[in-house]
Amino acid sequence: MAQLFEVHPDNPQARLLKQAVALLEKGGVLAVPTDSSYALVCHLDDKAAADSLRRIRGVDDKHHLTLLCRDLSELASYARVDNRQFRLLKNATPGPYTFILEASKEVPRRLSHPARKTIGLRLPDHKVLQELLALLGAPLLATTLIPPGDTEPLNDAQEIRERFEHQIAAVLDAGACPMQATTVVDLSGDAPQLVRQGRGPLAALGL
Repeated sequence: MAQLFEVHPDNPQARLLKQAVALLEKGGVLAVPTDSSYALVCHLDDKAAADSLRRIRGVDDKHHLTLLCRDLSELASYARVDNRQFRLLKNATPGPYTFILEASKEVPRRLSHPARKTIGLRLPDHKVLQELLALLGAPLLATTLIPPGDTEPLNDAQEIRERFEHQIAAVLDAGACPMQATTVVDLSGDAPQLVRQGRGPLAALGL
């Protein structure tokens, strides 16, 4: 059965986050809060965990997964970013935005879009998730926690645990999330292209 870690949203207990990191390093899929909604996450380098993530979410390899990064320098290690893109990213992060960028060689080919070689990246503005990423020391592979057949993400940690108790290793419960998807912007072309209007305001992107 999935573990439930009740963490303080502003001062998360390090011992609980360390237990969560240990589960990730063993190949576990976790449900974690973000500044937009709950997300399913796993270790970037674990193929079996990534396959499990897609299976739980009910998506194929053409669905853009997202790398959750700690800062812009980490993001730039996993994506090809020019000066124009970097300025836009700097203005809008951290926050509820997902950016589609050309994946660098640091991203395993199996994780990028099979045709476009792109990957989703974001810098979440959530204390619990930021500290989890810092302890892990690497990005997390993520997807919004929308159950197959549903249209809205789940927002209650207990419900998430009950519905996925045999599919995930743990839930980090830091209270309810805004329950609104990120704004998705494709930066892989000549000009920024809005893919999905979500929680992040477009003014910060100059769109």
